[in-house]
Amino acid sequence: MTDKNIFNIEVRLLLEAIYLKYNYDFKHYGLASIHRRLAIALSRYNIKSVSALQEKVLREPEFFSAILQYLTISTTEMFRDPAYFKAFREKVVPHLKSYPSLKFWIAGCSTGEEVYSFAILLKEVDLYERTMIYATDINPVSLAKSKEGIYRSEDIKKHTVNYQKSGGKKSLSDYYTAKYSVVAIDPALKANIVFADHSLSTDHVFSEMQFISCRNVLIYFDKELQNRAIGLFHESLCRQGFLGIGEKESLRFSNLADSFQPWAKDEKIYRKIS
Repeated sequence: MTDKNIFNIEVRLLLEAIYLKYNYDFKHYGLASIHRRLAIALSRYNIKSVSALQEKVLREPEFFSAILQYLTISTTEMFRDPAYFKAFREKVVPHLKSYPSLKFWIAGCSTGEEVYSFAILLKEVDLYERTMIYATDINPVSLAKSKEGIYRSEDIKKHTVNYQKSGGKKSLSDYYTAKYSVVAIDPALKANIVFADHSLSTDHVFSEMQFISCRNVLIYFDKELQNRAIGLFHESLCRQGFLGIGEKESLRFSNLADSFQPWAKDEKIYRKIS
């Protein structure tokens, strides 16, 4: 048996152990991505094998918390892919204005940049006060950072460019306070946001939504888990609700492809078919 085959077996056993011990289910995440991230973790902690990593994970919960940061992706920025937010502003907002109240679900919210991007946009189109935003992720460290809403000042230039390209109506600086090397999001933007732990692998629908955004998450799932996640979104969306996904993602090959119609095709925003 080759070293590669042994490595593959060790990874499967590790993922099963994580599920049994901590109830985090990574068994249907893309294995190529999992392999890359575990290889980085092994190098970082100078551990010689996945089996040795598994022993530490099972016996040291604090160490598992550290490894969880490698198994989840936290790469994001405010108004990432500005065309997506511009399409939302121009093609989705006019339909949302007819609702007396709104519920948004930002699934896989990471460290919160997308959540606050939507809060700002909704503020500018006079919808924030009647909207409740549910921001969910499986990573407790990322959720804690989301709640804090504190980001590096060095990233603000890129965020500002994205905001302007997305159709922003004011100055992005109106929505944060700068201090030393960080910026803090205006607390008023947090008033209608609920941050919560939720796994697309194991958890279920928790409310009816008018809009769901789950971007650059499905690409890390295998087909079975992609279908489960899209099924959750379909179940959660209200009649003719909207779903936004990542630029490199598609509903085309999912089991529910015929249950959605492209609404902003290039920007990957879909509408649930009644």
